[in-house]
Amino acid sequence: MAQDTGRPSGTHQDGNRLAGPLSEILRAEPTTAWWRCPDCGRSGPLAELHVYGPDPGLTARCPACSRVALRMVAEEGHLWLSLGGATGAFRFRTA
Repeated sequence: MAQDTGRPSGTHQDGNRLAGPLSEILRAEPTTAWWRCPDCGRSGPLAELHVYGPDPGLTARCPACSRVALRMVAEEGHLWLSLGGATGAFRFRTA
């Protein structure tokens, strides 16, 4: 039986994939953002995150340990954003 490593399967995009959707809700330029992983301590620019998606939304993970950094789901007129492994989410109006 294969061991579950906790890492997602499939291909990923770099964190720049998040710039468009985040720019709809943030005043600051999203590509200038830095993150820090609470599990492994790695930090870096948004572009270093591994982004999976697009359906049902985008999930960005730490490239070193695969911890979820953020999840984003777009729906008509709104963007849902969850930071880290949080169980709650923020809903932003985009229209």
